[in-house]
Amino acid sequence: MKTNLSLNEECPLDHLCDWHPLHTTTGKYSGLSIVECKHCKLQALYPRPNQKELYSQDYYQGKADYSYIDERENKKFASYVWKARIRNIQKFVPSGNFLDIGSSFGGFLESAREAGFQIQGVEISEYASRYANENGILTYNGSLTDAKFPKNHFSVITMVEVIEHIENPNLFFKELTRILKPGGLLLLQTANFDGWQAKKEGSKYHYYMPGHLFYYSDTILKKILTNLGFNRFVTYFGVDFPLLAKLQKSRGTFKKWKDYFQWFRISYYHYRSKWKKHGYPITSSYVLYAFKK
Repeated sequence: MKTNLSLNEECPLDHLCDWHPLHTTTGKYSGLSIVECKHCKLQALYPRPNQKELYSQDYYQGKADYSYIDERENKKFASYVWKARIRNIQKFVPSGNFLDIGSSFGGFLESAREAGFQIQGVEISEYASRYANENGILTYNGSLTDAKFPKNHFSVITMVEVIEHIENPNLFFKELTRILKPGGLLLLQTANFDGWQAKKEGSKYHYYMPGHLFYYSDTILKKILTNLGFNRFVTYFGVDFPLLAKLQKSRGTFKKWKDYFQWFRISYYHYRSKWKKHGYPITSSYVLYAFKK
């Protein structure tokens, strides 16, 4: 398949690229073209929409067709998950410089600061980063590669549902490695395309979206990071925090008492995400903790 040379250059693996059409999406965002490398199984959106046009103020306020849920509306409830995740991170890295990439309005970083970390955010939206800075959450407006952070500076770097949005992951993963301290923790939450959920749903899979540019798996992410000098991994199929935090967060969207019945569905999915079939997880919910050598 003939592709723009940049797609091959962006490959975060060995550049032995052999891209072929895989899907034309049929889910909520139908008509997107998904290609797959027959060599490494990395998937990509190609061609891709203009990314700068996607992340408008409407996106961050939840008003666009392709949108983000504004964390400020339910900050009290979202903080249950943020704080639970920070407690889990501190089992591995109790303190230090903490970077959240795609930090939005800074709620997660605020929880990290309360736990004793020295915080820094990176956010491409001028609207969201301005709000964070005005509220005392130090946030760089722009891309990670433009921020030019010092080498071996951060003890923890988190990317929650962000890595799939990144253009040129080849350069991006190298920059993550450069600025993370030896022994530091990189947290990545994304969809695991090794999971049966992604395989079964195929072109209908909900993770195929205009702003999701590359689609990873547990296998692929560990290969990328091993090549860059990461030597220890902790994998969470599902999420890296307890069910209770998830249930507490969900209350922020409840309007009437019958909504509490959703807890049965949430609980079922939470535990189902930990089941495997033929060695692969049932769902594609996934968090990876990777430690730099």
